[in-house]
Amino acid sequence: MKERYSRLNEIKELIKTNRIDSQEALLALLKKRGYDVTQATLSRDLKMLKVGKISDGWSGYYYALPESELASESEKSYIQDVRRGLLSIEFSGNFGVIKTRSGHANSVAFALDSLSLPEILGTLAGDDTIFCILREGMTKEDLLESFKIRIPEVDN
Repeated sequence: MKERYSRLNEIKELIKTNRIDSQEALLALLKKRGYDVTQATLSRDLKMLKVGKISDGWSGYYYALPESELASESEKSYIQDVRRGLLSIEFSGNFGVIKTRSGHANSVAFALDSLSLPEILGTLAGDDTIFCILREGMTKEDLLESFKIRIPEVDN
């Protein structure tokens, strides 16, 4: 299976250039381009890309990317909080410990929760440490791939 980052770019391109009205149609287009993914994975990808369905006004709905693919001002602020405070990430299974600069754990945890990364179920912050729980079936690598897409400056 091809890497998630390239698949997300492919999904964006397909939605920009085609009128797609169902996940089944999108899955078929992805398969033609060499991406064999499940419906559950596609759903997570669409959520991450903030894809929604909009009405065409007369015959139904189709997928569309957000009006602006650029991050909103509040999202930019959350990304800045993560970049400024995050020091390291360590996981054991779906439990993680995120180390931050002293006094930054609350703002980083709040930012991670607000960014609605599909991999993170929830966070609990102290002063310089965040306890993070990943959703069932997600891994540290999935989270780092999300970081690469949403917060590219974070290297862990």
